[in-house]
Amino acid sequence: MASAIASKMGLSSWRRKHSKAFNVRIVTMDAEMEFSCEVKWKGKDLFDLVCRTVGLRETWFFGLQYNVKDTVAWLKMDKKVLDHDVPKEEPITFNFLAKFYPENAEEELVQDITQHLFFLQVKKQILDEEIYCPPEASVLLASYAVQAKYGDYDPGVHNPGFLAQEELLPKRVINLYQMTPEMWEERITACYAEHRGRTRDEAEMEYLKIAQDLEMYGVNYFFIRNKKGTDLLLGVDALGLHIYDPENRLTPKISFPWNEIRNISYSDKEFAIKPLDKKTDVFKFNSSKLRVNKLILQLCIGNHDLFMRRRRVDSLEVQQMKSQAREEKARKQMERQRLAREKHLREEAERSRDELERRLLQLQDEAQMANEALIRSEETADLLAEKAQIAEEEAKLLAQKAAEAEQEMQRIKVTAIRGEEEKRLMEQKMLEAEMLALKMAEESERRAKEAELLKQDLQEARESERRAKHKLLEITSKSAYTPTSSSANAMPPDIPSFNFSTENLTFDFKDTDMKRLSMEIEKEKVEYMEKSKHLQEQLNELKTEIESLKLKERETPLDILHNENTEKGTSKQSNFKKLTLQSTKSRVAFFEEL
Repeated sequence: MASAIASKMGLSSWRRKHSKAFNVRIVTMDAEMEFSCEVKWKGKDLFDLVCRTVGLRETWFFGLQYNVKDTVAWLKMDKKVLDHDVPKEEPITFNFLAKFYPENAEEELVQDITQHLFFLQVKKQILDEEIYCPPEASVLLASYAVQAKYGDYDPGVHNPGFLAQEELLPKRVINLYQMTPEMWEERITACYAEHRGRTRDEAEMEYLKIAQDLEMYGVNYFFIRNKKGTDLLLGVDALGLHIYDPENRLTPKISFPWNEIRNISYSDKEFAIKPLDKKTDVFKFNSSKLRVNKLILQLCIGNHDLFMRRRRVDSLEVQQMKSQAREEKARKQMERQRLAREKHLREEAERSRDELERRLLQLQDEAQMANEALIRSEETADLLAEKAQIAEEEAKLLAQKAAEAEQEMQRIKVTAIRGEEEKRLMEQKMLEAEMLALKMAEESERRAKEAELLKQDLQEARESERRAKHKLLEITSKSAYTPTSSSANAMPPDIPSFNFSTENLTFDFKDTDMKRLSMEIEKEKVEYMEKSKHLQEQLNELKTEIESLKLKERETPLDILHNENTEKGTSKQSNFKKLTLQSTKSRVAFFEEL
């Protein structure tokens, strides 16, 4: 079996030696790529190809990492790719990662792609608990990660449960509290809603600005022993070398800034650090493996070079990149302002449209009510007309009866001569007839007056009908109203369709524009300083809100150490300044005695 494996490896090695190309797979934080490389290529050739492919110019932060047995190694730029101790199987896998970290992300990271790659890498390290992050900071960082991915919070779109599938908090933080996923989402969303208006780049930068203050950010740890054989941890980062207790990776016991170190070397497993102060002795420590010493030396040299580079005037390339970044930022700011104005105009147009629709509905309701009133008026007029006609007919009938009574009276008078008795009877009947005729006349007169009143009511009903028709015409004419003066001045002609054309937009960066932008940028800096004062208050508020739900028995040693540092008021920066107050000689002596 062993001979078969050896022969297979020998065949693979023979093929690689006699082949003119080999395949590699490059894994970045958000993509995978495959390349065909020439056998003669050095590490720099492959690294430059990857950087060109992803559009990266700030190459000094990054490297190509590969696994070697139980540790990792970085591809050397001046050495052939195949001369490294890389896996024999193709495609050979390399991870494109940040090898060195900036001291201040906002000042040093220029390109958006650089910032984005750092954001993804630091976020993964926090979620994988390679960097310790306290619970309250984890919630705030999660809210910025959500802002970077989803943009501004919209309650109508981001319904409860929209973060259910997202990995936003370290498992350690989730297990530390008696909180459901819904409760965590509510806390994160509350912070997320406050980030309205931030772009993806701004949200990612805010994430990095908070993360860079975490104690384990950008630190590479290695197990070492001093001369006395004490087990210790060596931490290498952008500021210098730090010595830790193996049980406490948050607070170093001693620190040596890069500007105090003159030379670094190793022989076999022994590492030697020569301080800049010539009166101070060289201090040494031992690592577990020779391969680890090589890695430590690479990280020390790279971090020391960047440390000194930050304190010199920027190169022409960096100055050009920063100038381009400022112009791009100014252009994006103007673009955002333009979009904000268009958004405001669109919102105004939508509000105006809603108001017109509301007014139209109101007018339609009024028209309907007026129409109903008109119908009722017409019905009343018809009823009154019918009553007037009946009254006229009754009056005619009464007049006819009165005429008949008069004729009867005349007939009685003619026959009155028939006898006295008959005369008396006739006189009595005549008197009764006269009384009846008088009553009929009065009733006829009353009916005539009633008919006259009904005619007047009919007249008034028809007048009401005419007014109702007139009001309906007025309402109908109002509903067709279209604003002309104010809307025409405030909105472009194509506002009703809410399509804003950007094809003919140009930006002319005049001196006045740049001065105005400079003033706005300065104003943003002042605003940020004010906001940064409230950052700690915001973190304390988050901590207070969830403190009552904490399960003390689930606290990890790092949680306990962080709480102790918080109670003492110790931060990453204050601790570093405190450790470097003593002389280099006394710190070296302290290291030897650990």
